[in-house]
Amino acid sequence: MGLTKTEIFTDEQNQLAVALKAIAHPARIAILQHIINAKACICGDLAAELGLAQPTVSQHLKELKNAGIIKGTIEGVSVCYCINSPVWEKLGKQLTGFFASAQKIDGNCC
Repeated sequence: MGLTKTEIFTDEQNQLAVALKAIAHPARIAILQHIINAKACICGDLAAELGLAQPTVSQHLKELKNAGIIKGTIEGVSVCYCINSPVWEKLGKQLTGFFASAQKIDGNCC
């Protein structure tokens, strides 16, 4: 498989693709929903909450953090995670604009 030529796309297109790729797993959706519903940083054992193995949860958290969607802080011996609000809000605006652009398309085009 060839490399993606990211340099031919806009920064916004690349950022949106990275964020959506990071979110595109049911476990990551569940993690994000859990963090959002808690309305606070999550320091506890997400593995027990989600029914997944700890290494699996750690890998998913790493992907979300690498994409900038969540951020983590070290408190004692545990890492606490929360939504990275500026990135989350920007992603929401990008997706709203992306989906809104399709509303202008005539549904009878094909």
